Amino acid sequence: MKDEYEGAYANAAAWYESIKEMVAALTEAANTPDREAAENSIHESALSVEVRTGWRLAVGAEDDKPTEYRVLLTTGGPALQLVGELNEYGEPETAELQMQDWGLPWQKWAPTPLDMEYDETLLTFARCFYFGE
Repeated sequence: MKDEYEGAYANAAAWYESIKEMVAALTEAANTPDREAAENSIHESALSVEVRTGWRLAVGAEDDKPTEYRVLLTTGGPALQLVGELNEYGEPETAELQMQDWGLPWQKWAPTPLDMEYDETLLTFARCFYFGE
């Protein structure tokens, strides 16, 4: 029996390799004139960057600061997104790649075996985007 997520998994694995390359280029270009080009490469890789406010009490809510983000990388079958939580300053605190294929729900993706730098690589990538205040 064929795994329903086979195409989505291949898409996610290829994208993760691209993300690692972009983050490596960004790290290498730190404090050089090439940093802006490395950041632009990351910005241009996203189809959309979105935020939303999480659940809160309707009475006495102080503000509508976003608490979650999503960076959409691919759509259709397969689709890939990077999602996570934002801190009080609008900066990513967590990052998770999620994959999907036609008619299937979003599912977390991580490399097998787990890359020890997976979380930090995704956070570095996510922190290149602006999510508001």
